[in-house]
Amino acid sequence: MSRIPPVDRNTTNEPVHRNFEAVQTQLGIVPNMMRTMAQSPSVLEAYLGFAAALRRGRLPARLQEQIALAVAEINSCDYCLSAHTALGRGVGLSDEQLAASRAASDPDPKTGAALRFVRAVVDSRGDVSDQDLARVRAVGYTDGDIAELIAHAAINVFTNYFNRAARTDIDFPVVTAGQAAA
Repeated sequence: MSRIPPVDRNTTNEPVHRNFEAVQTQLGIVPNMMRTMAQSPSVLEAYLGFAAALRRGRLPARLQEQIALAVAEINSCDYCLSAHTALGRGVGLSDEQLAASRAASDPDPKTGAALRFVRAVVDSRGDVSDQDLARVRAVGYTDGDIAELIAHAAINVFTNYFNRAARTDIDFPVVTAGQAAA
């Protein structure tokens, strides 16, 4: 059961309601995470703004979902694993790719390097080694790409921590950290 209740879509103030409508248009639902973030309209706005900016970035949607899966597995966030498994399927990730992403792995050398770099960012709390940077650059990532990889790690750490602390009720098919993907 959620420790911070989600905001009721029908009784919230107009600015939050507008944000909910925009999310509904984009995703077809207003996930419990965003409804819970709306307890502080500033938190919801910050998340939505950061997420929107990153969606417009250089990294493809598939890689963005793979990063989210890797970070959620590292942080044992069942809410985010569940949400990004559904979203990952929506961008065409196979069950094998979903499982590999959770392990920060991919048979494609460039994608695999990105996921390993993101794991290093999270595991080291940002204090990556020169070798970590060299490896991700060696497969063709630019400094701008690396900045986005770090930003994706950060936004996913935020949502993982938020959902773990709030114990947000999962409103996607449930996926559990530490268990093999089905």
